[in-house]
Amino acid sequence: MTQQQPATEPLSKEMQDCIQACMACHGVCEETMSACLQRGGEAQTRVMRALLDCSEMTRMCADMMMRRSPLYNEMCMMCAQACDLCAEACLSMPEDELMTRCAESCRRCSEMCRAMAGAPM
Repeated sequence: MTQQQPATEPLSKEMQDCIQACMACHGVCEETMSACLQRGGEAQTRVMRALLDCSEMTRMCADMMMRRSPLYNEMCMMCAQACDLCAEACLSMPEDELMTRCAESCRRCSEMCRAMAGAPM
């Protein structure tokens, strides 16, 4: 674990970028889940579970970084794993443009979170 940054200091550029990537990924996961639910039977349980896990994890990860939680490193690693699983699940439907966009957002978020997990706050 790293030392906690005082709340009066601004967040690093890397952390701000990671927070933005997490929130963008959260948004596209929510949008994709909604589209899957509207389609009905087409959505696979594995894909929906991955979307839900990723959506929740990215939101929580962003929240923890914003409040400078001393647990953000571990959360970033877990978030990266959830994003990887979600990207893999979304790519199981390569003909779906929204799924492809979601997978791309998940991959970007995963990369940012992995980098942040090893970076000082």
